[in-house]
Amino acid sequence: MATMRAACVERYGGPEVVQLREVAKPRPKKGELLIRVVNTTVNSADWRIRSLEVPRGYGTLMRMVVGFSAPRQPVLGSELAGVVEETGNGVEGFRVGDAVIAVAGMSMGAHAEFKVMSAAERVIAKPAALSFQEASALCFGGLTALHYLRARAKVRSGEKLLVIGASGAVGVAALQLAREFGVETTAVCSGGNAELVRSLGAQHVVDYTREDLTARSERYDVILDCVGSVEYGSVRPLMKQGGRLLRIVSSLAGQFTALFQGRLSGHRVIAGVGTERTEDMRYLAELAAQGKYRPVIDSAFPLEGIRDAYTRVESKRKRGSVVLDVSPAP
Repeated sequence: MATMRAACVERYGGPEVVQLREVAKPRPKKGELLIRVVNTTVNSADWRIRSLEVPRGYGTLMRMVVGFSAPRQPVLGSELAGVVEETGNGVEGFRVGDAVIAVAGMSMGAHAEFKVMSAAERVIAKPAALSFQEASALCFGGLTALHYLRARAKVRSGEKLLVIGASGAVGVAALQLAREFGVETTAVCSGGNAELVRSLGAQHVVDYTREDLTARSERYDVILDCVGSVEYGSVRPLMKQGGRLLRIVSSLAGQFTALFQGRLSGHRVIAGVGTERTEDMRYLAELAAQGKYRPVIDSAFPLEGIRDAYTRVESKRKRGSVVLDVSPAP
């Protein structure tokens, strides 16, 4: 039986629970691709599943979804860039040797040397303009930011956007997308990240270590909270009539209160799970091919260093994405 290396999580806990194992190498079935993983990421979704450190109210629900005593899928990892190693019967549009980007989503499994994906969804060609490291980090933050800004908030050119947590994976994506949409953006981050966020399109920067955000006189059409650091009541004075608060991270109670919160003030509070659509992946890839969007890589670790990668993610100080080098790029 052919095997491969994979980072396995066989119980919930800290980074020390992640173990490298030899596991069975998958084979593609009809309509599937076997992808050799060149790069993948360790992101906040991986961290929350591995540790069960989730927003208030989600603990039991998370166990019901991913496993009560341990993850049912022990190999985490939701996005990757790699090369098609083998194709199943009936595959169209991909050939062996093609460089691709894939989003596994909640099925996970990308923290391994090989990953099987359906050729019909969430697999696209890798833009030549992106390295494999960059390509592996294209989608997690990008799809989330795109879903909230374009699909949910329906941002329009000329509007004013405030991005809280602007230097993380979602934040750096949101800044670049806002620039593409013609939105005036204010980034909230530490002073050390001011140069980075300005380079990505932020016209204004708020250093949260020096300035009380809620004391600002500026008003915004859209507030994107990437890190779950504010409540509606605290930022309500910052919102224009018709303003939208986008809460990417919120408690279970916050999901329900978002349905009616702010209505009396002419605002909308928007929370919920983002989408992972192939057409949105292609949109991000096209922007990348045109030089209008580029993933930010905080750091890279070998697969053997995945515990260190988790530690970096959990520091909440990363800029952009943390990448794993799994196999050599072609």
